[in-house]
Amino acid sequence: MRLRVTSIGLTVLGLLLVGCGAGEDVVTTSLPSTTTSTTSSPESTTTNSLPVTTTTTVAESTTTLSSGLPGDPIDFGPAEGDVLGVIGVAHDDVLNLRAVPGADQAILVGIPPLFSDLIALGSTRQLAASMWIEVDYSGLTGWVNLRFIAYLGATSDVTADVVSSLGETPVAPTMPELGLLVAEHLVADNPDASFVMSGPATVGDLGEVTYDIVGFGDDSVRGTRIHVFGEPVDDGFALNAVEATPFCSRGVTPDGVCL
Repeated sequence: MRLRVTSIGLTVLGLLLVGCGAGEDVVTTSLPSTTTSTTSSPESTTTNSLPVTTTTTVAESTTTLSSGLPGDPIDFGPAEGDVLGVIGVAHDDVLNLRAVPGADQAILVGIPPLFSDLIALGSTRQLAASMWIEVDYSGLTGWVNLRFIAYLGATSDVTADVVSSLGETPVAPTMPELGLLVAEHLVADNPDASFVMSGPATVGDLGEVTYDIVGFGDDSVRGTRIHVFGEPVDDGFALNAVEATPFCSRGVTPDGVCL
């Protein structure tokens, strides 16, 4: 049997989701420095073919201290030399690498949403509503928002678990909708989690799409990236395979398990 999906309504909760320009400002918190709107700030513009509701906040103001950097240094975050990946950034967006910490600071370059080779330089700074990590991106040094980076664990095939849990092989008219169905199912037991399409939908012998799920509320696993494969059928795409890569908070073991 196949589970047929004809339409999908999506509410993106924005906990870690992003829009144009790195999404440093897309959060859903009650911090005094944020305001909610349905339009995009200079840091946040989300484009998605599926119906969405995006919550954005105005970039927090930062003050440069006598040290030359905004915020306070804290003993927290990735150690020098740790390898990190970008998470929770939309496929048509980037994560901003900034000259100094802060969402209102100069942008050096945009980092692709699936980039997986950022090198931590061992420095973390705390601002009023965010933490920033100094990294090396392909030889260029700058700062990124901690919300949008994580250690990437080992990728595994979770197709059997997904199909068994759903009870049927899902079918959807398009690959974005098929990926969305799987993402929604995987966050069913994590009410605080949210998701974003981090890799564009493509179609060849198989259709493919990537979603990032973030906000698991676990001090070890922050979320997961799912790479969904669909087999073309008369009425759209039937699920062929699902690969999952965990987002780890504290690091990974040599065999890719979150610490």
